Amino acid sequence: MAASVTLPGQVPASKRVAKAATGESGVVRWILIGTALIFLGVFIFLPLGIVFSQAFAKGVGTYWDSLRQPDALAAIRLTLLAAGIAVPLNLVFGVAAAWAIGKFRFKGRSLLITLIDLPLSVSPVVSGLIYVLLFGLQGLLGPWLIRHDLQVIFAVPGIVLATIFVTFPFIARELIPLVEAQGQEEEEAALALGASGWQTFFRVSLPNIKWGLLYGVILCNARAMGEFGAVSVVSGHIRGRTNTMPLHIEILYNEYQFAAAFAVASLLAMLALTTLVVKSIVEWRGRRQLVRSARQIEEEQYS
Repeated sequence: MAASVTLPGQVPASKRVAKAATGESGVVRWILIGTALIFLGVFIFLPLGIVFSQAFAKGVGTYWDSLRQPDALAAIRLTLLAAGIAVPLNLVFGVAAAWAIGKFRFKGRSLLITLIDLPLSVSPVVSGLIYVLLFGLQGLLGPWLIRHDLQVIFAVPGIVLATIFVTFPFIARELIPLVEAQGQEEEEAALALGASGWQTFFRVSLPNIKWGLLYGVILCNARAMGEFGAVSVVSGHIRGRTNTMPLHIEILYNEYQFAAAFAVASLLAMLALTTLVVKSIVEWRGRRQLVRSARQIEEEQYS
């Protein structure tokens, strides 16, 4: 059988066959790209445009006045407070859970992974109702809380607890695959050289997962600020006290204060867009570091 000859500048036959088998025609590619752009335009860009256009429909002065209202400022402060408490606690839990699951094998490991995924499968309204049944006036711990003059439901503690519950899978779920893929060779080498456990964690383990950790924190913070269902159940909708930004938007809209509602909604949208920008930067930096590490490994192998 005669061997095929590839002329200079000609693509080998094997590559042409592979491209034909795995590639798509120009028409199909443009159809797919157009479908994706139409979907993004209808379901993402158009709603965002409506939010910002309605927010500034009555002028910039009305927009700023809506954000400077005492109830709006209280909602913004409470949203930042709930996120400011929930995210650091979830950070500690996520790192600890990822470290335990990724580095060790123990009884109950599968159960722990299932429990971490539980908030992703349970409706936020149901999770909020669980807290009412536990800490409410007629709940399991309600009489004890009343005797000790403590209030959880319809107060800030209940909002923080509900926010923590719905957001705690995000950081752990980002870190578990990274910790498992990291292995233990570097930590064992550091310990053999005389490093303490904390030195090994902060100088070896943590730098290897820092981009995944930051990515999980960003997602956790975005969910914490935008949570509605669980917080709505435990808050009581008390103006100026237990209304977060999503709850405040709902009240303004139901009262036909559309300009004020869209003004606060635009602030949430800007926070979401900022989160997306930071998320994209983190992903880009993480990919660059991965490529740089792969190149260093190749250079070490061929040196």
